[in-house]
Amino acid sequence: MKILEIEIQTDNINETENFYTDILGFQLTSKSDGLITFKTGNSILRFIKSDNIKPRYHFAFNIPANKLEEAINWTKSKVKLIENEEKSVVANFENWNANAIYFYDNNDNILEFIVRHDLNNPTEKPFEISVIESISEIGIVTDEPLELSGNLIETCELFYFEKSTKSDEFVALGNDNGLFIIVKKNRQWYPTSQNAEKHFSRVKIEIGNKIKDIVINEKIEY
Repeated sequence: MKILEIEIQTDNINETENFYTDILGFQLTSKSDGLITFKTGNSILRFIKSDNIKPRYHFAFNIPANKLEEAINWTKSKVKLIENEEKSVVANFENWNANAIYFYDNNDNILEFIVRHDLNNPTEKPFEISVIESISEIGIVTDEPLELSGNLIETCELFYFEKSTKSDEFVALGNDNGLFIIVKKNRQWYPTSQNAEKHFSRVKIEIGNKIKDIVINEKIEY
């Protein structure tokens, strides 16, 4: 599964533009009064204007498997990394054969750079924003994760992530290239104390040779 686009909300388009272009260095591809779009590797990240609701999300980017330390140093020069309960900025996911680092954007969204060793995707290029491969995870918040995941499996031909267990609070759908991280409302997003919130998102994925456009939570007009 590949995540081609995600569309989420922000209360402040201008501050979001400044963060993603001036601080992280993503390429701005379009902007209007209520919409802003960035190229993020092989994916598109789009923000639409919201009205003082302070939406907060979690999403992740795949980075090359040999660039974790460089990514730490690069990211620390831009923003403050989030420490976990072990006072480390690196999360080790043994079952997923992955390591990750986390930080906040201007909206208090939790962003993640993740190395997935099973992808075997090293690069000789020095770490910079251009070596990010794609958006690899989007957090989806619901009252009933098992029910929603079942519906997505049935209607969108999705599948459980084989490296993850599932529960009534957490379900992962997809694979190392792209994942839906479906969590119960108010469950804390690792490695923070921030509660998961239900907000609109639209996700376009490629699964097999099919394109699926999926809307999560309330639809808004813009």
